[in-house]
Amino acid sequence: MTGRADDRTTARRVAITIGLVLATALGLLLVYATRRVLVWLLVAVFFAVALNPAVDWTQRRLARNRSVATLLVFLAAFGLLAALIAVIVVPLVDEVARFTNQLPTILDEARAGRGPLGRLLDRTGLLRYAETHQEQVRQYGDRLREPTLGVVRGAFTAVAGLVTVAVLAYLMVLQAPRLTRGLVGLVNDGHGERLRRIGRESARTVTGYLSGNLLISVICGGLTFVVLVVMGVPFAGVIALLVGIADLVPLVGATIGAIAAAGAAFLHSPRAGIVVLVFFVVYQQVENHVLQPLILSRTVQLNPLTVLVSILLAADLAGILGALLAIPAAGIIQILLREFGVRRRVRALDGGTPEPGTAD
Repeated sequence: MTGRADDRTTARRVAITIGLVLATALGLLLVYATRRVLVWLLVAVFFAVALNPAVDWTQRRLARNRSVATLLVFLAAFGLLAALIAVIVVPLVDEVARFTNQLPTILDEARAGRGPLGRLLDRTGLLRYAETHQEQVRQYGDRLREPTLGVVRGAFTAVAGLVTVAVLAYLMVLQAPRLTRGLVGLVNDGHGERLRRIGRESARTVTGYLSGNLLISVICGGLTFVVLVVMGVPFAGVIALLVGIADLVPLVGATIGAIAAAGAAFLHSPRAGIVVLVFFVVYQQVENHVLQPLILSRTVQLNPLTVLVSILLAADLAGILGALLAIPAAGIIQILLREFGVRRRVRALDGGTPEPGTAD
């Protein structure tokens, strides 16, 4: 009898283990299949937490209705975004139109080795290579046209993602008080106050991260503007603004901005291009290892070493999204450790007396 009972216990444990493994695998497959939507949801939560304090302030000071306050804040945010896009896009459209009109002349001068582009191609040997490998250059140009459909599809996906993130963030902010009351209602008073405190500090962490990241981008754009003006590069203000906005994107943003600025500088003159390229190489190191740790350590209340390690680890694990969420996640983890770890030690020093409303 004992042997049969042991066999049944072993079989039950094996069945439970297999069930847990299958459930975990199914969950991972589900996460992988819905990874795009989950990323959109995560980004929406990020922006909802960042905008929620502004909505709360607007509701207290300007509009008593939550819907009106949320609408005002989101309209202001979209208005600011539209203004920035207009400041960048309008001059760029004019410049592209002018460049299109001058393109035949530029190409003729480049083929003859004249003009800034022609002299650059002649110095680098690319002009001679193009003349001796015209068929290969033509085939390469034909291959570049092939992924056009994929680029268009990716653009539509990006637009759909932006709209989805905006709608999700709007609904999250709009329903934030109701969601908070429902979550707090599931626990007793002591834990409810703790949840509110954690939520407030987490929102402050995300807002601090955004403000710190914005300050770094302003520094990047300002220094870029100074360098471009000194080197006489045209449209320095537009290029610097584009670089500052691109710098908001972790990992690749500064590189994209550097390519755009260096390309415009090289078209102006090789010397200006080299100076701008060297500036971005040096600045990138300063931003990654000095500005980000120092500024974000103050706005997010993390020490510089934690900031740097968090960015490196998260970027290696999850790429751009990991780098975007690394510092807020580290700040929230620090809040949770301080909230639960330190208070348990205090209760232990008090002789194990639990907090009011808590049960260990």
